[in-house]
Amino acid sequence: MEDHSNNIETDICIVGTGPVGLFAVFEAGLLKMRCHLVDALPQVGGQLSEIYPHKPIYDIPGYPQISGQELVDRLMEQITPFRPGFTLGERVEAVARNNDGTLTVITDEHTKVSCKVLVIAGGLGCFEPRKPAIDGLAQFEGKGVAYMVRNPESLRDRNVVLAGGGDSALDWTIFLAGIAAKVTLVHRGGTFRGSPDSAGKVFELAQTGKINLLLHSNVMMLYGDGHLQKLSILTQQLPPVIVPADHFIPLFGLTPKLGPIADWGLDIVQSAIPVNTTDYSTNLERVYAIGDINTYPGKLKLILCGFHEAALAMQSAFKYVYPDEKLSFKYTTVYGINAF
Repeated sequence: MEDHSNNIETDICIVGTGPVGLFAVFEAGLLKMRCHLVDALPQVGGQLSEIYPHKPIYDIPGYPQISGQELVDRLMEQITPFRPGFTLGERVEAVARNNDGTLTVITDEHTKVSCKVLVIAGGLGCFEPRKPAIDGLAQFEGKGVAYMVRNPESLRDRNVVLAGGGDSALDWTIFLAGIAAKVTLVHRGGTFRGSPDSAGKVFELAQTGKINLLLHSNVMMLYGDGHLQKLSILTQQLPPVIVPADHFIPLFGLTPKLGPIADWGLDIVQSAIPVNTTDYSTNLERVYAIGDINTYPGKLKLILCGFHEAALAMQSAFKYVYPDEKLSFKYTTVYGINAF
């Protein structure tokens, strides 16, 4: 449940609502620790929901294949019994240390979360899109130009032009081919960087006339009266091609940036936070870092590795939440969720 209060008290504040942050709620809940999560994105799920909601994932134990959004949905279902709180659409700007050693997390909307433990599960930090140098691009941002697909239904029966040669461009071309009135994929090269299977599907869609595929091509200029209406594309043949476009989505990747995290007093090495692999604690007491944002010898940036890190971090956090109690670990298979 999203919390709109400006002053929140909890045991553990988790920055980031990606899969690793969500699983940390489950591990904390088993130890009767309350969690509140903060994310700059307007919905839970982190990168999976924001960038790859329909992309299949193959290395989650027990799921031969699961989409990014389905994994997020299953994790949300798993943590529901522990009733976590959420503050979404707000970015954490500062972390203050209180006299008793506890922490206060402060967002850009002046929300304050008082907590005994802070867990940073912010993936690779904040993301900024790589914007191509195209005339008229900036003036149509929010008026037909977007750098990711937030709501596929908003593109139904519309003319959509995508640009890029990676997995994201391929995946969205395939998905939107069944929704949009017309999909055009523009790629400056002749081969794709993404999955060969996805590339094969895109070529097949082009051969059957279900999409328009322009290789060795570049979008040159955007036109419209208040909203995007068309764009010009430079191909191997002159003159440039004029293509009707209600929406233009350049997918040239996202650049991760730590943002305000870099100013919190944490040790930072190559835009990542070094941690102690005993419990994934940072150089700051009561502060842990799990998932893609941390670094240590042998680090693998896999979701399942983040799940392991979350479990050990929550075991360690127990001593701050319940300093007078001895941790007694229980197996869910023996006691069941209701026992916790």
